[in-house]
Amino acid sequence: MPSFDIVSEVNQVEVRNAVDQANKEITNRFDFKGSDARIETGDKLLTVFADDDFKLGQVFDILSVRLAKRNVDVRCLDRGKVEKISGNKVKQEIKVREGVDAELAKRIVRLVKDSKLKVQASIQGDAVRVSGAKRDLLQETIALVKKTVDDVPLQFGNFRD
Repeated sequence: MPSFDIVSEVNQVEVRNAVDQANKEITNRFDFKGSDARIETGDKLLTVFADDDFKLGQVFDILSVRLAKRNVDVRCLDRGKVEKISGNKVKQEIKVREGVDAELAKRIVRLVKDSKLKVQASIQGDAVRVSGAKRDLLQETIALVKKTVDDVPLQFGNFRD
């Protein structure tokens, strides 16, 4: 029976390269001279440090441009609260979302069931597997999900005939 998986993956190597390029640009820019603006990476977590909210926004803009140039979808970033640290300095944690979370998976399964297409959708960990009798139905399902779900970057892989 033909099937495919709906996943949300981010290339961590490209994210790290984009962060390195952004940090290099921040150190070279004139408006950041003498400031403590930087981006630190962790496991699926980025921490942005800056002197104030305005510079924090500028650092995030630089990061998003670098990510876009490296073909990393910026919709995978989940910005946290801006926290004050010593003095006037601020920091913000940015989570890099990977995988289809339970809420989104339920939404996709409900969407597929409500579409009345003769396909079955099931949640497989952090992916959604869609299977059906015909390849054309699976392609219609891909088009439907692409059109409807636009707040998270989704990839359609593991297509089996």
